[in-house]
Amino acid sequence: MARKDLFVGRGKKMGGTFTAAPALALVLLVALSVAATANVGESCSTAADCGGGQWCFDCQPEFAGSSCVRSAATNPFQLTNNSLPFNKYAYLTTHNSFAIVGEPSHTGVPRITFDNQEDTVTDQLNNGVRALMLDTYDFKGDVWLCHSNGGKCNDFTAFEPALDTFKEIEAFLGANPSEIVTLILEDYVHAPNGLTNVFKASGLMKYWFPVSKMPQKGKDWPLVSDMVASNQRLLVFTSIRSKQATEGIAYQWNYMVENNYGDDGMDAGKCSNRAESAPLNDKTKSLVLVNYFPSVPVKVTACLQHSKSLTDMVNTCYGAAGNRWANFLAVDYYKRSDGGGAFQATDLLNGRLLCGCQDVKACSRFSLKTTL
Repeated sequence: MARKDLFVGRGKKMGGTFTAAPALALVLLVALSVAATANVGESCSTAADCGGGQWCFDCQPEFAGSSCVRSAATNPFQLTNNSLPFNKYAYLTTHNSFAIVGEPSHTGVPRITFDNQEDTVTDQLNNGVRALMLDTYDFKGDVWLCHSNGGKCNDFTAFEPALDTFKEIEAFLGANPSEIVTLILEDYVHAPNGLTNVFKASGLMKYWFPVSKMPQKGKDWPLVSDMVASNQRLLVFTSIRSKQATEGIAYQWNYMVENNYGDDGMDAGKCSNRAESAPLNDKTKSLVLVNYFPSVPVKVTACLQHSKSLTDMVNTCYGAAGNRWANFLAVDYYKRSDGGGAFQATDLLNGRLLCGCQDVKACSRFSLKTTL
């Protein structure tokens, strides 16, 4: 029997030959390509060598050579479901989300300030970040995002008008109707209705989650599924107490406890509240924010910090918060790690919150907790 006859009935005959053999070869090539895909922690040359949700990165100086590390978060709403209260999930959070490496000057003056992230806000959201920490200022008769000191924005500390970033968020929410985004504002805007005007101009008000629906005295938040159904998918918190009454923007520390930020928040074995926050174990606040980034952001050290020390801090803050897992985990340079990094730490949090497991991926095999 001729070798081509082996494929009779499996391929289409064309001019005395069969197309099945090339097709089979293609299948084998695809299979070999899939088999050759590197896993997290394995060596790589380019991102094409790595699996989905990974990139090829060299975590120097501790490690030699590039390896595949995670670049995208696990979506707990998709993996399990969105039937629990908002405060029963954890959300990867970027500190100074707007302070992006290489962001061009919008003032014509070279910028002299720190950066904290490497991706656009759009890319952060597409990679699974669900909470953004933004610094808002009065500047040039408008509201800008700045990385300044003393509550004043300058030409050399300004990144961009807040409207530009808000429009990115609006586009993401419009394209992803099942997702919720939280904004945590370090707020220096004192112009009357200054923030409200920018939110209106950006189109974000149609997604606004109202203060009237936010829980008091540590009660659970509404179900995520209900928030999605009502299209109230944007939560905004401000650091200015009076704006809750004047603009309907929630005062952060009425609803949330937060640990120290900067170097004080990275002291191994310790997790204490920042000055503005109630004690971490105050259960009249139903949201917990854990910061884990240094006072001076450094890309190289961020890679090493997003390893066991980050997970250790998550566990330390669990005890400090009265045996409550964090809902928000805030980091600089969120994609930098030696493997799972901040993404894996968020998976740990969601695993603990949703099913008592070490990893949220295990929760799909268990019934979700309805009470904690």
